[in-house]
Amino acid sequence: MEVQGTVKLIDETKTFGSNGFRKREMVVTTEEQYPQHIMVEFIQDKCDLLNSFAPGQRVKIGINLRGREWESPQGETKYFNSIQGWKIEALETPSTAAAGMPPVPPMEAFTPADQLNEEDHDDLPF
Repeated sequence: MEVQGTVKLIDETKTFGSNGFRKREMVVTTEEQYPQHIMVEFIQDKCDLLNSFAPGQRVKIGINLRGREWESPQGETKYFNSIQGWKIEALETPSTAAAGMPPVPPMEAFTPADQLNEEDHDDLPF
């Protein structure tokens, strides 16, 4: 699976326990009608993948959905989900994509003769 969006934040790498388990979290804001702020965690050696990324950058992240079951001391069973990233790549930003295109002159650069009147551009069939 993949998630695509703009990096909102990248947290520092945190180490847990005596075995040195490492985890690093990031938040990506999706680009859809109702943007979502998705927290993705990178673990162990995958933490270092985030070193070359910064907030504001558009990215595509390869993810795995993880779920686990936990039983409380009172015997109640709970379920937890996590989103783990395993790959991340930068996407071309609109300004980068347009870099190879010639600049578009501003509207003020056009003379009135260049602009069509509404009557000149009537393509209605009636």
